[in-house]
Amino acid sequence: MLTVLSVLQFALIIAILVYLTVNSFSMVKVEPEDGPLPSSPFVSVCVPARNEERDIEACLTSLLNQDYPNYEVIVVDDNSTDNTPGIIESLQKRHSNLVAVQGAELPSDWYGKPFALHQAEQRARGELLLFTDADPVFQPNALTTAVHLMQKHRLDMISLLPGAEFGSFWERAVQPVIFAFISAHIRFGKVNDPESPAAMGVGSFILLRREVYDRVGGHETLKQAILEDIGMARLVKRSGARIMMAEAQKIYTIRMYHSFREIWTGWRKNVFLAMKKSIFKTFYYILCLLGFVVTPWLIAAYHLWLGSALGWQAMALAGLGLVLVTKWGLCHGLNLEKRYALVFPLGALVVAAIMINSMVHLLFRGKAEWRGRTYLQPEK
Repeated sequence: MLTVLSVLQFALIIAILVYLTVNSFSMVKVEPEDGPLPSSPFVSVCVPARNEERDIEACLTSLLNQDYPNYEVIVVDDNSTDNTPGIIESLQKRHSNLVAVQGAELPSDWYGKPFALHQAEQRARGELLLFTDADPVFQPNALTTAVHLMQKHRLDMISLLPGAEFGSFWERAVQPVIFAFISAHIRFGKVNDPESPAAMGVGSFILLRREVYDRVGGHETLKQAILEDIGMARLVKRSGARIMMAEAQKIYTIRMYHSFREIWTGWRKNVFLAMKKSIFKTFYYILCLLGFVVTPWLIAAYHLWLGSALGWQAMALAGLGLVLVTKWGLCHGLNLEKRYALVFPLGALVVAAIMINSMVHLLFRGKAEWRGRTYLQPEK
């Protein structure tokens, strides 16, 4: 039995490494651009904010100090109960291109973020719309770079993956595993291929043409979408528009969650939805994740402990070595010390538990919770 497991383990490692290598070749990496651009269409940056007092000032300040010549920032206070409105008001006094909107009460047939973005879009004057979150921090050339990319490739929508920032131990242990899982899950070549139906978007950066947004029905089509970013990408691509997803860690970064509790509740609300509420897919990805990150350690330790034949020990150690090299590459890409690769098995166990907990909440309890709101029977 151990022999069969050892062979399967090594085969899984090789298969995943081949997939990751091929997928990485099709990933576009964005380099910062400085102006001037051939043209600078008016951009409306739409920011939803609900109880974001910790991050909102840094986010808005970075957006309000872009080197792009022609834009506005619209922030919607989504009925916050902390000091978010006060921070927005203070910034508005100092920046004429900041438009502050007091969000209306959430209608019963809407979810929070889509409704906040819908309200922002209603006030927007831009030919281009940038939908983002309240916690990223942007380099001054972020808008210029994104518009340049859109013009260069004649795109209708671009969605950019951020660089990551980490603080606590649990962020360093868990978040890299999740980010790697998401990146591996995105088929960049197919997403960026206009002939493929595959589509993907990340809510921290979606830039699209206003006429395309209106054509697909905007966020009104996504009233009850927790994954409104993926939903928007699918709508846009189905309409025949050209989209691109790229890695853009040089132009903006994000620290999504600050504690174990935030990591757990933040990912629990949507990870099972990202797997299309499939029990099979959930356990398949859990097995792949644990089989690549955790069990190589167990197989290698078992062969060494038993004193197996040198060939089996060599295969087990070779597999573990390949996994470690991959983890060190991930640490390098995320600007983490290499030693944190040693705690990724713990992070993978936490991610697997979050997946199962998300499945239980959404499939068996029929709800998702976020920012003090409960959404019943979310479908996407």
